[in-house]
Amino acid sequence: MGLLLVLMLLLAGCTTPRPEAVVKIYDFGPAPVQTAATQARPGLAAVALFEPQVGPALEGNAVLYRLAYADAQQLKPYALTRWSMPPAQLVSQRLRQQLGEQRAVVAPGEAVAQFNVRLVLEEFSQVFDSPAQSHGLLRLRATLSQRIAGSEAVLAQRSFVVQQPAPTPDAQGAVRALTSASDQAVGQVSAWLARFH
Repeated sequence: MGLLLVLMLLLAGCTTPRPEAVVKIYDFGPAPVQTAATQARPGLAAVALFEPQVGPALEGNAVLYRLAYADAQQLKPYALTRWSMPPAQLVSQRLRQQLGEQRAVVAPGEAVAQFNVRLVLEEFSQVFDSPAQSHGLLRLRATLSQRIAGSEAVLAQRSFVVQQPAPTPDAQGAVRALTSASDQAVGQVSAWLARFH
């Protein structure tokens, strides 16, 4: 009789519904407030901002990390954390917002723009230097070109590498560090483009 009772309790435990794991969705939050020094500058030419390019690892919405102290070549996704859209689109959206404070920003073919801007997001991950210490790492390549006499000429190209410490060694720390790194990179790209008017 006692064995039967134990067996019934075990079976009841197996059928008890377990709480579903909740996936957390993140974006970059509100854009930083522009200061008077970074707001619209007269004479800055319109730019066409192309859709960013990425490698296969960055095509999805996963929040990625690397264990540099164990296997730096392997990218791993957090199981229950996602970006609201692919990271390259979040970075491009943030750049569009910042550039839009200074000049006209259009989609390719939408209007005549003096310059074309293309982005390639090469790295966007949390890198663990040890189990308790990590940083967000962003590598972005920007290419500026101009249409001249029916063809496109590359004017300049630059790579931007930004690292920001993660406040916590987890997915939430990754989101904060990568958001901060993105804002810093966007500021650098914007300042670089301003040199070409």
